[in-house]
Amino acid sequence: MPTPATSSLQRSRSPLADPRWQRARLDGVDLAGRDGDFAAAAEVALKAPLSVTGIEILQLNLGRRCNLACVHCHVDAGPDRKEDMSRATAERCLEVMEASGAGVVDITGGAPEMSDQFEFLVQGARAAGRHVIDRCNLSILLTRPYAHLVDFLAEHEVEVVASLPHYRKLSTDRQRGDGVFDDSIEALRRLNERGYGRDPKLRLVLVTNPVGAFLPAGQASLEAEWKRELKRAYDIDFDALFTITNMPISRYLEWLETKGQTEAYLRKLVDAFNPASVAGVMCRNTLSVGWDGRLFDCDFNQMLDIGLTGGLPGHIDSFELEPIARRTVATGRHCFGCTAGAGSSCGGATT
Repeated sequence: MPTPATSSLQRSRSPLADPRWQRARLDGVDLAGRDGDFAAAAEVALKAPLSVTGIEILQLNLGRRCNLACVHCHVDAGPDRKEDMSRATAERCLEVMEASGAGVVDITGGAPEMSDQFEFLVQGARAAGRHVIDRCNLSILLTRPYAHLVDFLAEHEVEVVASLPHYRKLSTDRQRGDGVFDDSIEALRRLNERGYGRDPKLRLVLVTNPVGAFLPAGQASLEAEWKRELKRAYDIDFDALFTITNMPISRYLEWLETKGQTEAYLRKLVDAFNPASVAGVMCRNTLSVGWDGRLFDCDFNQMLDIGLTGGLPGHIDSFELEPIARRTVATGRHCFGCTAGAGSSCGGATT
């Protein structure tokens, strides 16, 4: 069993467990003359306010439960968290999926597989002909209650988007906990044996984020490197690699604070703002639903408790398609993380 890298902010009673404290900390950073108004920067790039183009992706965060407690986690998930989506909210999610016409149901957490609603939602979305993504930490697939999920995911042709900080053991275990790398490799082997990364119908994507206070390297070059090294060392195959920038929120913000790097990192994100990346940010075609049914523009806004703006319905029980599908996106300084360098989204680089 892997040793957790840390504990949740909630468990340690850190002030950062409160999203209001996180927002205040970011807003209070001295940017040394830089303009920290993301909404204004995005409007200049798009020649229009940052707004939604439609609801193509319904992203469901099923809760904070996780078998790991990673240093970089923007959700503050962990073994001590208990939040989980109810069946009533899950049923409403499927209704909104139909009403919105979203073609993709993107399931995340925590470790979403630990939710009581995970299999129900996968089955319901696939029965309706939707493409389903499972954002998986890999090691969960080796734990006894969830070992059947490799077969379950394959049977339903669920795309697995699996997080792995690095193809080297030291870097991964430093961020995720001792023993996580070995478990991740074993999980990848089992997925490969079932056809993932080898059968075109069973797409396997790896996701990496930097292990320090810097931006990801080029996605295309990293993908070639990762495919070469994982094949050489472990005979692992996968379809694509996504690079994601660490967002300065939750436990990664705690790490920055501990290292005294919060100011420098936020300035780095602002300096690296890429106007060409704005059009591809995930909030433009995604609606994020929390475990409790609350609605957000993205998973990061959800963790900072930044709800939909403009008096729009804030809960899935009050969902209204027309205004929500045309909404203006709520933003903050953290949003510079999605537009730095090559851009960053749930689908990797945006440029």
